[in-house]
Amino acid sequence: MFTGIVKEIGTVKSVRRHGDGRIFEIAANTGVDIDNSIAVNGTCLTVTSRRSKSFTTEAMRETLLKTTLSFLKIGSPVNVERAISLKDLLGGHLVLGHVDTVGRVKRVTKFESSWLVSISFPAKFRKYLIPVGSVAVDGVSVTVARLHGDSFEVAVIPYTMEHTIFQWYRAGTNVNLEFDVLGKYVEQLLSNGFLSGQSSASIR
Repeated sequence: MFTGIVKEIGTVKSVRRHGDGRIFEIAANTGVDIDNSIAVNGTCLTVTSRRSKSFTTEAMRETLLKTTLSFLKIGSPVNVERAISLKDLLGGHLVLGHVDTVGRVKRVTKFESSWLVSISFPAKFRKYLIPVGSVAVDGVSVTVARLHGDSFEVAVIPYTMEHTIFQWYRAGTNVNLEFDVLGKYVEQLLSNGFLSGQSSASIR
């Protein structure tokens, strides 16, 4: 589990095919051990090997189909966040690293001391977004500033712009989106009638 507070921008050093998956070596100073979970652009992966200034991880076919990792190439910058421990501060929101869909940057508007990033997404995910709610964009915990039918906007402060791959966003950039897990659980409970007390399932 992660918080959406990216600590480092890593760089893809190598990309190798492994069956229908891919193995990535990523240059980063983030301290991780083999078997640790690591979020790369918001996608939860497992560290398979470690060097002093890089780590290796593998993405299987299903992950490549559902995320932007299939677009990564040598030199690509990536957001990197190590998994949290129970003693860590929860600075953002609970992020699982399970990407729901790929969105697309519509525009980036620069103001005097901030940016407004507009991102489109498949309409079926609209139910998971609320104004001033949380969403993870490429693993970064941000707040929905405005919400439209098939797009939302987030305000980005200079620190976030400098310390994440947001600085390379342009119109047309594909991004990984993970919606708030709490909303998904509420939806599941409502659809099964648990919150109304009309569920046909018995709970003991």
